[in-house]
Amino acid sequence: MKGIAVSLPALVSILLVAGCASSENQRRGEGLAVNAMTCGQADIGLDYHEDHSGLTITFGSDKMVLKQKESASGARFVDPDNDDTQFWNKGDTATLTIDGQALPLCLVPGAVEKPFVARGNEPFWRAVLEPGQLVVEKMGKEPLALRYEVVESGATGRTFEAEGDGVRVSLKTANQLCRDSMTGMPYPQQVRLAINGEERDGCGGDPERLLRGTEWVVEDIGGRGIIDSSRVTLNFLAEQRVAGRASCNQFSGGWKLTGEELGFTRMASTRKACAPALMNQEDRFLSLLNEVRRFDIGRHGELLLVTGDGRLIRAFQSTD
Repeated sequence: MKGIAVSLPALVSILLVAGCASSENQRRGEGLAVNAMTCGQADIGLDYHEDHSGLTITFGSDKMVLKQKESASGARFVDPDNDDTQFWNKGDTATLTIDGQALPLCLVPGAVEKPFVARGNEPFWRAVLEPGQLVVEKMGKEPLALRYEVVESGATGRTFEAEGDGVRVSLKTANQLCRDSMTGMPYPQQVRLAINGEERDGCGGDPERLLRGTEWVVEDIGGRGIIDSSRVTLNFLAEQRVAGRASCNQFSGGWKLTGEELGFTRMASTRKACAPALMNQEDRFLSLLNEVRRFDIGRHGELLLVTGDGRLIRAFQSTD
């Protein structure tokens, strides 16, 4: 995210957002309990200053100091030189905006984003965890809505339980990659639903969280690797925008994620001329990107962009 193509850690080191609490919230310490969060693929460390005047955020190898600002709830900290960079922590969640670019919702370890949607197959079921209620849908049955409570809370997941009308429901989440058994779509959580003791496994969470929050550095295009010392990157941004470096030129466009597919649209690039080999690599990359139909996450955490005929673009998270 350099402007549009700078690496996210580099951008964060220049500017960073955070939130602030009102004086009453400061006395209570509201919103100041967590010291680590994940914002999609981005891991951040949080060190709230003892006097509540500031916050040090660790992002990769960078450390940033932010100043507290007044807010009606939670804890809000802002870059003193850039109001468009802020972090606002409210309990298990926080919003992080960097130079006006919003990252995925930040979560404490094990927490889930609400509404949290889980699903499974054979037979089909769906569960939606909303603030205050759990809604369970089963094939051929009326949806069941129950109030729930959190009975287990850990760094790797949560367990929610609900009971009513002779039905006891348990929903367990684990922060572990899961693939839909019918579509192959990857999801960030594995889920186990139990209804009166009958257990069913499935996947949950928003697949978008597996794509966003980091800069992806391409290491292979269609099985032909990339030219030594060249750089090809992708950044999945908010509002379904994508940007990066294609080898020689910067590119931007849109991306769309459905229940079964990932696709790229409206791709455009700058028109700088480079060595013929770089231009050929750039053409191959952009051409293949336009043919991508789905994505997966490999065993080493790499992003796999897959075309309809099985060709791959392979990328790893930036370490810059």
